Amino acid sequence: MLSLLRSRRWISFTALLVFVIIAFGLLSRWQWSRAEEQRLERIAIDERANAAPMPISTLVSPALPLPTDLEWRQVSANGTFTEQSALVRKRPLDGTNGFWAMSLLRLDDGSSLWVNRGWTKATGDALGTPAVTPAPSGSVAIVGRLRPSESGPDPQPKDLPAGQVTNADVSIMPSVSGPEFDLYIELVSLTPAEQSDLILLSPPEIDDSRNISYAVQWLLFAGVGIVGWFFFLRREARSETVEEADQRN
Repeated sequence: MLSLLRSRRWISFTALLVFVIIAFGLLSRWQWSRAEEQRLERIAIDERANAAPMPISTLVSPALPLPTDLEWRQVSANGTFTEQSALVRKRPLDGTNGFWAMSLLRLDDGSSLWVNRGWTKATGDALGTPAVTPAPSGSVAIVGRLRPSESGPDPQPKDLPAGQVTNADVSIMPSVSGPEFDLYIELVSLTPAEQSDLILLSPPEIDDSRNISYAVQWLLFAGVGIVGWFFFLRREARSETVEEADQRN
């Protein structure tokens, strides 16, 4: 067996195996690190999304981008919905295409805030516009999650139906007067409650089990390589022993 390991063929084969095992180990380590990053992200989102709501004015200001460490944070606001609204296209939910229903809320201090009131199913063809219950009238109190304004094409495609936009981008929503927040709120609750068939959205579910599975698979591949190395070495050593015995006879 030792003579085999000193042969050029087995030295090359062993060197290749060592390289492959190191590569598999590095890939497994990377997948573990990705799983850890996703775990920490999931914990952070859960903490923000379930924290007690704070008045929006204490966390963010109009015309300023949303800090990344505040995304998904629950906030509260008081105001009155205006007649301005928009439907954000191509927003699937549970495998079904649909729209986000966006409505403009005029806060008590005069600033404006876009609110994602929920999801509605797409009906008809690609250019169809579903009927959505208008936002309630009168003073309301909302609780929602802070979301950054998206980035959409400006100007918008000319073939879009009236009242529809491609993205939840406050810059392409219907024009408003007065200071406007450069973000939107994903509605959690509304007081008084509205009678609507809109489905409230939930925080994202981050699954780190896939990366953990990949990490384990890379380690298993490395183990298979080691077992295969011993198997072929032993088989060739036995063949060599049989050949030597035959030659002596």
